[in-house]
Amino acid sequence: MLKNIEGQRVPNVTFKTRNDHEWIDLSTDDVFAGKTVVVFSLPGAFTPTCSSSHVPRYNQLTPQLKALGVDDVICVSVNDAFVMDEWQRSQRAERLTFLPDGNGDFSDGMGLLVGKEDLGFGKRSWRYSMLVRDGVVEKMFIEPEEPGDPFQVSDADTMLEYLDPNAEKPLDVTVFSRPGCVFCAKAKGLLRDAGIEFEELVLNRDYTDNTLRAVANATTYPQIFVDGELVGGADDLETWLESRTAKAA
Repeated sequence: MLKNIEGQRVPNVTFKTRNDHEWIDLSTDDVFAGKTVVVFSLPGAFTPTCSSSHVPRYNQLTPQLKALGVDDVICVSVNDAFVMDEWQRSQRAERLTFLPDGNGDFSDGMGLLVGKEDLGFGKRSWRYSMLVRDGVVEKMFIEPEEPGDPFQVSDADTMLEYLDPNAEKPLDVTVFSRPGCVFCAKAKGLLRDAGIEFEELVLNRDYTDNTLRAVANATTYPQIFVDGELVGGADDLETWLESRTAKAA
C-alpha cells in the first residue's frame, strides 16, 4: 500500500550532491526549512515519461509556481549525483533543482520506495508530487497503484491548479524559421517584446521544407503555431498579438 504522509514532516536524510568537482551534502533542513517547495519524484533519469513529459512541463511551469509563493521546484530520483546532473543538462531544465536520492533513503522514508526489479532497475521511487511548507507535507499527489508507470496526477498542471485553480498557463509557441529570414527575426522580436516564450525550429537543422508543408501546408517563413493552432507568418502574428492585447484590455 503506497503511503500518504500529508501533515507529517519529510524524512530527515542527507542528499549527496555535486557542484562542479566538489561533493556537497545537503540536509533535509537545507532543502526544506523555512521554504515552500514543490517536489516531484519519478522512477529514473533518462526514462521515457520522465524525460518527455514530467520534467519538461515542471520546468515550463516553474515561473507560474514561483509567482504563487513557491521557493523551489525539486526533481527527486533514485539516481546518483553524476547521472542527475547530466540529465538536468540534457533536459535544459535550469529552472529546477535536481536532487539525487542515490541510496533511496528519502524515497524509503516517504514510504514510496518500490521494487522495479522486473525492469532491472532495482529499488526506485514511485511517481508522485507534493507541496511542502517548512518541511511539512501539505498535499500529495500519488499515482495510482497500478501496473506499469501510471502518470495521471503528479504532473505540473495538477500542482498548479491545486495552488490556484484560476492560474494562467503559458502559451505553447513554436516558430518554424530559416536562416537569414528577416520576417523570422521580426516574429521572434514580436514574441520577445510580448514576453511570450517560444521554441524555434530552424530549416535544415531541425526539419526540412517537407515537414513545413506537412504540418502547415505552407512554403513561406516563418510559420508560427500557438497551442496547436497555426497563426501564420510574421504579419499574421502581429495581428494575433494586437487582438490578444485588445481582448485583455
